Amino acid sequence: KLAMEFPSEDIFLMTTSPVIKAVTNFKQVSKTLEEFDVEEQPSSLLEKRYPNIKVIQSGVKQLKSGEHKIFTEDGKEYMYEKLCLCAGAKPKLIFEGNPYVLGIRDTDSAQAFQKNLARAERIVVVGNGGIALELVYEIQGCEVIWAIKDKAIGNTFFDAGAAEFLIPKLSAEKQETPIECKRTKYTMEESEEKERPVATSDKLGSALGPDWHEGLHLKGTKEFSHKVHIEILCEVKKIYLQQEFIQLQRTSLTFPKEEKNVEPDEVLWPVYVELTNGKIYGCDFIVSATGVVPNVKPFLDGNNFAVGEDGGLKVDKHMRTSLPDIYAAGDICTAAWEPSPVWHQMRLWTQARQMGWYAGKCMVADTLGESVEMDFSFELFAHVTKFFNYKVVVLGKYNAQGLGLDHELMLRCTKGQEYVKVVMQNGRMMGAVLIGETDLEETFENLILNQMDLSAYGEDLLNPDIDIEDYFD
Repeated sequence: KLAMEFPSEDIFLMTTSPVIKAVTNFKQVSKTLEEFDVEEQPSSLLEKRYPNIKVIQSGVKQLKSGEHKIFTEDGKEYMYEKLCLCAGAKPKLIFEGNPYVLGIRDTDSAQAFQKNLARAERIVVVGNGGIALELVYEIQGCEVIWAIKDKAIGNTFFDAGAAEFLIPKLSAEKQETPIECKRTKYTMEESEEKERPVATSDKLGSALGPDWHEGLHLKGTKEFSHKVHIEILCEVKKIYLQQEFIQLQRTSLTFPKEEKNVEPDEVLWPVYVELTNGKIYGCDFIVSATGVVPNVKPFLDGNNFAVGEDGGLKVDKHMRTSLPDIYAAGDICTAAWEPSPVWHQMRLWTQARQMGWYAGKCMVADTLGESVEMDFSFELFAHVTKFFNYKVVVLGKYNAQGLGLDHELMLRCTKGQEYVKVVMQNGRMMGAVLIGETDLEETFENLILNQMDLSAYGEDLLNPDIDIEDYFD
């Protein structure tokens, strides 16, 4: 955006990675819904397209906001007129510094994960967001103990009803559909040498794209398809290495079979996980998919940024931080403006892309002294993804976020086919979850945006025999 508007200005893009993430196959599905793939490309491609962009491959060591200077790890310094911080977030690991705990957040860590999985017979997955959901579904030939702190799976995206709808897919044998990998991979040469990737790598790649698991061969050593056991309402209490566990003289459990009598495990595992419900399982390694924390550390020292409760840099509705000439976008920032009643921030690819584009627009407007309207994408929260091979669309306050008790839910569900849930408040639609090919996203998007009073339709709103789209065209 900046390169197009200011062709004669120098624009520096600083990144620790030799590749940049580019959005490809972009499709505007509806007013607020968009679908795209994320592809890694060599940074030279960007420099070719925009001669005024220079990609600097180095991490940031220090920011001196008072002097408008950035110091990079390789000992250089750069002056800036305007600066936008887009350093994303890093995985919130359950235990830092343990070589058996892998955090999954970006393509490099997904590859490290794949290397380890090839030798694995059993892994423990901790977390209940999008990445945990995808992992558990994609892994084959390996026992998975899935520890979640909630009652039901996928808590960030669904309620228990949607979870129940999806669960049968976990035990069904997966059809082998060869998936073409949509991303070209450029790996760093050095990363091949390390045998067991250590989890506490400070070199962060950017977040995974929406199709990150495609083209990864997520197959363990065993010759069966799915073996997933879910432990609900628990977290990891402690992790023991093999030696520590032997000294403890406690018993660990075998993979739970259908008959509920759980037997002690005779196998010795490299690492053991004790859960807060008292159970101990041995495994080859642990995947920590427990969310992210904004990657603000390199920028805080000596700079008086206003920081949000979630650890992100607070930005106003023009994506400006509390320091002059410094903007922030994506996972590193915390939206500190008064949001639309049906939008909320969530650290997702779709929002990062929208914020980045809008931050560019704001930087241009501020430089030229023009005013800028709040981007339409912040009117309504909208996200489309795929879970367990179903299309999943979430709109507005899809989990009744912040609505208190003053709301009602309406549901329609066809087992194995579709799940539709709408969140209503005072006769108006505030949010929706659509799983499967429902074709309702545009209609519902409009109904949430225009806040029409729907009380007259009552339960008929979700009646499959009534073509709801015709009503509201």
